[in-house]
Amino acid sequence: MFSIDLDCRQDLKEIAIADLWEAGCTGIVELEEWDDIARMRVFFDSHADQAAIVARFGGEATPADTRDWVAFAREYLQPMEIGAKIFVIPEWRDEPTPEGRLRVVINAGLAFGTGAHETTRLCLEAIERLVRPGVTLVDIGTGSGILSEVAVRLGAGNAFASDTDPDAVAVAKENFERAGVAVPVFTGSADAVASDSADIVVANISPAWISELAGDWFRILRSGGTAILSGFEAADVPTVSAALRKAGLEVVGEFGEREWRMIEARRNRGTPPVEQVRADPC
Repeated sequence: MFSIDLDCRQDLKEIAIADLWEAGCTGIVELEEWDDIARMRVFFDSHADQAAIVARFGGEATPADTRDWVAFAREYLQPMEIGAKIFVIPEWRDEPTPEGRLRVVINAGLAFGTGAHETTRLCLEAIERLVRPGVTLVDIGTGSGILSEVAVRLGAGNAFASDTDPDAVAVAKENFERAGVAVPVFTGSADAVASDSADIVVANISPAWISELAGDWFRILRSGGTAILSGFEAADVPTVSAALRKAGLEVVGEFGEREWRMIEARRNRGTPPVEQVRADPC
């Protein structure tokens, strides 16, 4: 594992963060802020291409390990109230749960999905709105597993999670066991999920993969089901929406926090299957 420290203009910070996540970083911590500059420490797994990342983003790569990320996470993460029912709190904090809220304890390890990022919050708010007792939810790119955990605790009958990163799968399994929720999780992507198997699909990944897998969102959803899709900014919405519509889905909602966006797309009842040729996800 290694990290790089980057200085970024405040007006370009959100774009830089999006690019870093898409480049495969495993964690970002904001170290300092000045009037127009933010300094961030960005963590990458050891298999990432150090030279290419430094050439693209600048900075100097230095060795890091799990303890570095955990130490920064402990300093950075704060309790958060999300939506009307959710209270997300790091495992090392002891603040009481506000009345009427569901306490979700997080330990993200090396996986994305602490609730601190805008896209995670947008997905959690959508899950709170859409989950009904007994529904089946599929979570692609689960990261820490927070979206699946919350879905089950809000009444979903079944949730299934996957991630292409084995480290994320390990973190999610640990988090599900700690929370006492039964969520099968596997290493892989949407192509391994059965057709017509979910009432809700959630994916908080990159705009490129949201678009690339549009046919899979349609295929996995049951008639009348909804996809909760995030991990992109406002500028990406037209491209993502066009890919979803081409796959046969109806875009029924767009939600945002700062520059980040989440789209809800529905497979309308009676819509015939759409065949789409695409590359297999890696």
